Amino acid sequence: MHITLDSATDIVISGIRFPEGNRWHEGRLWYSDMHTGEVFSVDPGSTDGPRLEATVDGQSSGLGWLADGRLIVSSMESRTVVAVDDRGEASVFADLSVQESSLLNDLVVDEATGRTYIGAFGYDLYGGEELRPGPLYVIEQDGSFRLAAEGLVFPNSANVLPGTRTLVVSETWGGRLTAFDIEPDGSLTGRREWAALPGGVTPDGSTVDRDGAVWVCSVDTGEFLRVLEGGEVTDRIDAPGECAIDCALGGEDGRTLYLATADSYDPAVTAQTRSGRISAVRVAVPGW
Repeated sequence: MHITLDSATDIVISGIRFPEGNRWHEGRLWYSDMHTGEVFSVDPGSTDGPRLEATVDGQSSGLGWLADGRLIVSSMESRTVVAVDDRGEASVFADLSVQESSLLNDLVVDEATGRTYIGAFGYDLYGGEELRPGPLYVIEQDGSFRLAAEGLVFPNSANVLPGTRTLVVSETWGGRLTAFDIEPDGSLTGRREWAALPGGVTPDGSTVDRDGAVWVCSVDTGEFLRVLEGGEVTDRIDAPGECAIDCALGGEDGRTLYLATADSYDPAVTAQTRSGRISAVRVAVPGW
């Protein structure tokens, strides 16, 4: 499949500044509006519109759910992971600011163990600082954390491949997907290149399907790619002139791919344009 997003594409929600953290959970699409610090959910089949689920100080990014059902949100600027209970009350679940000085990024919860993996920029992107590699942390269910890996070139989204104990991480400015083996204690070993991506591709958000292929967004080139281990690209969706930010598989049969785009990742620009949107495209292989 090779298609282009255009005015005929099914738009689920628009008017977002910068949609991040796309997740399908309990029949609803969840997302962060990163540049407002807000988290929303929406039923794509309803006319009710988005529902505000949480607000964090500063930028919000990755979303996940703990074993006890609480929503967790990556609060990028405070370097914390915030937990939200069923009453919408937020509290700090893990405070990484005691160790990490750069902004936090996306996260994934390993549903088999309840542990969370989260990356950090490694440098001040918005301040124009020179690129430096960043770390990946593992957070236990009690909120304690430790370094899981380092030397990643802007670690971003991550997925646990179905039926495996393999974690695949996007290295945005490295142009690759990197895999680790997840050990019983949550440690990461066996670091290896899972897929080198085509030239110019800058992998950001991602999701995994039932066959273990990764749908990954290229923020700089405005593409969504379905990638197999080794780097073969089987499907491509173009979003001309847009930043391709994140994606999630969901819907009743898991075959709807929700695609998040915006015109810029500069907060000053998105404050004026609010052109971010989430579109929906049907794909062949469902999520898991």
